[in-house]
Amino acid sequence: MDMIDIQHLTKDYGHGKGVFDITLTIKQGEVYGYLGPNGAGKSTTMRHLTGFSKPQSGRVCIKGLECWKEQKKIQEKLGYLPGEISFPDDMTGTAYLKLIAKMRKMKDFTYAQKLLNLFEINPNTSIKRMSKGMKQKIGIVLAFMHNPDILLLDEPTSGLDPLMQNRFIELVEQEKKKGKTIILSSHIFEEVEKTCDRIGMIRNGRLIKEVTIDELRHSQFKTYKIEFADISNLKQMKQVYPNAEYREDQNQVILSINDSEINNLISVLSKCKINFLKEEKHTLEEYFMQFYGGNEND
Repeated sequence: MDMIDIQHLTKDYGHGKGVFDITLTIKQGEVYGYLGPNGAGKSTTMRHLTGFSKPQSGRVCIKGLECWKEQKKIQEKLGYLPGEISFPDDMTGTAYLKLIAKMRKMKDFTYAQKLLNLFEINPNTSIKRMSKGMKQKIGIVLAFMHNPDILLLDEPTSGLDPLMQNRFIELVEQEKKKGKTIILSSHIFEEVEKTCDRIGMIRNGRLIKEVTIDELRHSQFKTYKIEFADISNLKQMKQVYPNAEYREDQNQVILSINDSEINNLISVLSKCKINFLKEEKHTLEEYFMQFYGGNEND
């Protein structure tokens, strides 16, 4: 079942800003990584899903309900963590959490308390005195505490230390097992690799690429690190692969090729004496930079 259905969403703010003809669907229980540089259109897409923004054209639905027309119904099923969090300074964390719980008509605060313990939060502190990281953790609790079916998380671990980032990853994995549907926007590539089933890459307001994590892990592009026993073999490699990275002091080459070129590499190496050959894993960040590296949106 498609929990989220976006068809040809367009919102043009002028000067190339906005989102243009975005079409994507997300199934129940799926974690979808939404990646792109600042200003690419990630937050704009999420604001349409929350019903805060009306499409110029296209359709945005959650559970078959149009987000703009059925905003109140949808927000009952939704947990949202915006990229920029703003809280009232004149309240404690506890008072604000209780206020939101009352507005959501929550009868049980047990899960909220469990989340507070997980992220080691003392909510009795004045929000005005909280650090950025502490406010971010309060925002995470607010998004998850009412046990929503769908979670929209815009840069959720911004300002968190590595320990809390890992705890957030554990939380997402637990929610996924419960069948929750999650959109996760993040610049932390390890976070996306560990939690997401699919990734959508957005650039200048347009969805330019979708890929599953499995497809990413079995990408046809491979990198090999090879160390030769003799410098003459290294010189031989330079003639065949002049654009590779060479470390002459170690008799090593780092070479990236497509799978279709592997037979040629093996043929060249069969005439050499090598100490080792190791495949280097490509990270999501390296894959991502193939689309964004060296351009104005770095």
